[in-house]
Amino acid sequence: MDVPRLRLPTKEDVAAARDNIRGRAIRTPLLKLNADIPRTNVYLKLENLQPLGSFKIRPAVNMLKTIDPQRLQRGVLTASAGNFGQGLAFAAREIGVPITVIVPETSAAIKATALANLGAMVIRVPFDQWWAALTSRSFDGVQGEFVHPVAESAVVAGNATIGAEIFEDLPDVDAVVVPFGGGGLISGIGSVMRRLGRAVRMVAAESAASQPAAAALASGRPVTVAHSQSFVDGMGSTTVLAEMWPLVRQNVDVAVCVSFAQITDAIRMLASRHHVIAEAAGAASVAAAVASMAGGGNIVCIVSGGNIDAAKLAGILDGRNPF
Repeated sequence: MDVPRLRLPTKEDVAAARDNIRGRAIRTPLLKLNADIPRTNVYLKLENLQPLGSFKIRPAVNMLKTIDPQRLQRGVLTASAGNFGQGLAFAAREIGVPITVIVPETSAAIKATALANLGAMVIRVPFDQWWAALTSRSFDGVQGEFVHPVAESAVVAGNATIGAEIFEDLPDVDAVVVPFGGGGLISGIGSVMRRLGRAVRMVAAESAASQPAAAALASGRPVTVAHSQSFVDGMGSTTVLAEMWPLVRQNVDVAVCVSFAQITDAIRMLASRHHVIAEAAGAASVAAAVASMAGGGNIVCIVSGGNIDAAKLAGILDGRNPF
């Protein structure tokens, strides 16, 4: 399969994406974290407050808005841990297009339920089969226009709308910490910071489950790393996708790894101090900033989503760890 050539969004692309998502995605608040960290102000970009509980509604809606309707006649197919699939299912339902979502068995049950409620056909498969669908952009027996949750120029442009909002609300931002799944979110936000000429540190937050971004940055190319199944279901993989690497290389300054314990502590902190519910991937950025992994100054953490199973959240808040 040919590797798609992606491009970073222009100013015009981001403006068009903001128009496309208006009325569907909200402009999320930037909230100062109630934490005493020397020489550091941590701000929370609360994408967990989006409709459907994740930033993914931005790129999903923007993506479908940019596709020729003729290409959608046979429906839409994607591979998603759940959040992008929900955003795409929401957008597909609006225009009356059927959608099938390939979901890894390790993803939160709440996400699969939400997909079904949005009218999606959900196919749960082992992680390896899900990854194969993601990389091949196909799934045997299912037709439809494949929409990649990460490696699409319109997806990156949708993500970049977050960067535009951050810069408008906090022009003197020093660092942005972003959960690293496939690299589309950090590439979109980073492209805005780079284009505006700010020396903003772009920090990819990874977990103990896998660190493909750190390995790629150290090697100067994507390499395969170990990936363990964990409660951190919204990010992490075995490698940085080849088509994403040029964008990641341009927009990521450093990748840091937070432990499972640091993530659960961050989930508890967000809930107790701000009544904010974050899934594990969404709390990873906060965990990194609180541990001073992103440096000092004004740091924005992308709280990317809040779709976590109720029983798992209850256990974490009760002091139990899901690992």
